[in-house]
Amino acid sequence: MAAAEPDSPLYLGLDFSTQQLKAVAIDGALGPVHQDSVQFDSELPEFRTQGGVHIHPDGLTVTSPVLMWVKALDLLLDRMKAAGFGFSRVRALSGSGQQHGAVFWRTGAARTLAQLDPGQNLHQQLKDSFSVQDSPVWMDSSSGPQCDALQEAAGGAMRLADITGSRAYERFTGNQIAKVRQTRPDQFQDTERISLVSSFGASLFLGRYAAIDYSDGSGMNLLDIRDRKWSQVCLDATATNLERLLGEPCLSTAVLGPVSSFLQRRYGFSGSCSVVAFTGDNPASLAGMCLHQGDIAVSLGTSDTLFLSLAEPRPSLEGHVFCSPVEPDGFMALLCFKNGSLTRERVRDRCCSGSWDVFSQALDGTPLGNHGNIGFYFDTMEITPPAVGLHHFDANDRQVSSWSSELEVRALVEGQFLSRRLHAERLGYSIGRTSLCLCLVSPDVPARSEPGPVPFCLCFRVCQSGSGHRRRFGQQADPSGSVRRLQRSGLHHRPVGLCLLRLRLPSPPWFSGRFWSFLPGPAEQRSRTSAGVPPAPHRSAGLRPDVEALR
Repeated sequence: MAAAEPDSPLYLGLDFSTQQLKAVAIDGALGPVHQDSVQFDSELPEFRTQGGVHIHPDGLTVTSPVLMWVKALDLLLDRMKAAGFGFSRVRALSGSGQQHGAVFWRTGAARTLAQLDPGQNLHQQLKDSFSVQDSPVWMDSSSGPQCDALQEAAGGAMRLADITGSRAYERFTGNQIAKVRQTRPDQFQDTERISLVSSFGASLFLGRYAAIDYSDGSGMNLLDIRDRKWSQVCLDATATNLERLLGEPCLSTAVLGPVSSFLQRRYGFSGSCSVVAFTGDNPASLAGMCLHQGDIAVSLGTSDTLFLSLAEPRPSLEGHVFCSPVEPDGFMALLCFKNGSLTRERVRDRCCSGSWDVFSQALDGTPLGNHGNIGFYFDTMEITPPAVGLHHFDANDRQVSSWSSELEVRALVEGQFLSRRLHAERLGYSIGRTSLCLCLVSPDVPARSEPGPVPFCLCFRVCQSGSGHRRRFGQQADPSGSVRRLQRSGLHHRPVGLCLLRLRLPSPPWFSGRFWSFLPGPAEQRSRTSAGVPPAPHRSAGLRPDVEALR
């Protein structure tokens, strides 16, 4: 941890994630000077969470106690104070929160927030401030009927995606709000404000309700991503007077105001410390990776996640398009792929005796393009695309049962990355001569970069770096709210453990045909066409019946 000058300004970032609350302080050169965290399960056992959540008996409903998040903030700030952290040096703070989670503030909570007593903890004073004690979170999948109703009201799944950047998803906040309104009408009636986890966190620092930012608000199925306003048709389909409960959304780099007098008196924050809008964890990660137009990032984990920055969005029925957290008029896209590191580990164990070194040697020993051999590896039902099974094709477009270990390793890697590229291009991504691919990996996932190995990093550090970068953006925002960028070279090399790769994988013309051979079937093609979605390319000839059966 770098040592900062005794009186130099600091910038504080927080992340209200699923399993823990984390904080990192950085100096003016974006170097980390202090880190701390609170693990929900082990350090707050009274809430009896597993992985930070409660999974209800139906197996679909997943929630987290709101007061657990509040008490975690008490514990974190008390711990930092005991460690001698200089809160008075913090010039600005911001943060991120797990996306899609909703917090329902009870009538009268605004008054409580504004009158907090510095002699008491936050959780003691806010214990009666929430009309819904257990907040629905991103893992919840119980709002299927509400998703169907929203899509019908919007004019179909594709029309909803055109408006909000995504088709209806059960975890998205608007559908969770609709479910609370229908199943708990008394609690909903007693609600005066609805926050996302991110804006909830900002509210605790402001001492008043914080606005939902455009980027995190894009994950609600409620925001018109082009107009940056709540969509009236989506609001009307969700709840009466919902716009009043949500408040006006804001720029993700907006300076919301000074830190509350409660935190100034209890912890010694300066009255000049600014609170910059909090955003979702995925937008904050994109900010932390400092993606520019034409850049793309792939987080390699149990599930692989692809991030990219867009000038013009092309929403589809797969993936998500959000407002950018750093570009006032820009967009970002997010794609999730379920078959990630576990699939790579399975091939490593079978073809390389469990050794990543042997895996890397096999990859280095075969040329780009793999002599025309390609594989599609869906060990479990994939998210993007919805397909399952293992499928190998040779250079003549014939399905084969097996290859040598060297061909298999490259077929896996190229098949995975080309599919990610294909779906990114469908959302509007275009690879240019200066495009960079940022590869974010965990210690048990291999990656190679010319000329040496890729360093490892932890995802939360990138997310928190994003909050730090956004604080710096907020500090440099002009009066109109637009962002004056920090130097590209300085930002690109600050996030610890990120590597920059040229996106050099070829995109042969036959790849798209083979890939789309798995989906969708003729009936779904018709439904896509009627919904205004371009039909998928024709299937490649010569596929075996069992592959055709995937339709």
